[in-house]
Parts: sequence; C-alpha cells; structure tokens
Amino acid sequence: MATGSSFSAPFELQGNAQQGELLLLTPLGSTAAAIHWGPGKAVLQARGETREFDNLSQLFSELLGTDVPVAALFAWLHGQAHEVNGWQVDLSQRNQGKILAQRLTPAPPAELRLVLDN
Repeated sequence: MATGSSFSAPFELQGNAQQGELLLLTPLGSTAAAIHWGPGKAVLQARGETREFDNLSQLFSELLGTDVPVAALFAWLHGQAHEVNGWQVDLSQRNQGKILAQRLTPAPPAELRLVLDN
C-alpha cells in the first residue's frame, strides 16, 4: 500500500503466529483474499492469483507496505501486552473488541486498528 493509504475489511482469523488462516471478506461476506501460513511458507490467494512468501511477516510487509510484528499481533489479539521496539499498543478497550497498535519508529508511522467480534 502507498504511504498515507488505508485499508479496511472484515476478516476471519484462525490459528497462531506459526500456522493459520486469515480470510479477508467483502462487505457482502464473500472471500476477497485468503492467506494461509505454516512453517517456512505463507500463501496469498486473491483475484485468481496465488503468491508464495517465506513467512507471514514477509507476506504482510508486501501486502501492507510495512512491517507488522506477527508474534506481537497474535499476543495483542489475546489481550497480552507484548512489547515491540518502535510500536505502542493500546489494549484498554480490548474487552469491547478494539485494539489500536501504532508504529512510531522507524518512519513512516503505521497504525493498525482492529475491531473484534468475539
């Protein structure tokens, strides 16, 4: 994604940082993209194309245009305050299904806003 851009989509997530599946859904509920990962491999299926990556971090970096701390992201989803250098996470509204994570350094800044439906 380009600097200053944003992306919003409903999603379904199963698994953990080592193995799992993430479905990005359209507003009507059909699958817009599917991501599957396991040891040594991550696969993105979207728009009739399949792309393979060495790991989920590499896939997220390519897809989102920025590095995402995968292990920390899964900890945050479970309400665990996992510290990552350069990132700040707000779990104060986790019980209401909201998580905010911001990368302050290195530039450019990035922001993840997650709304969970438990």
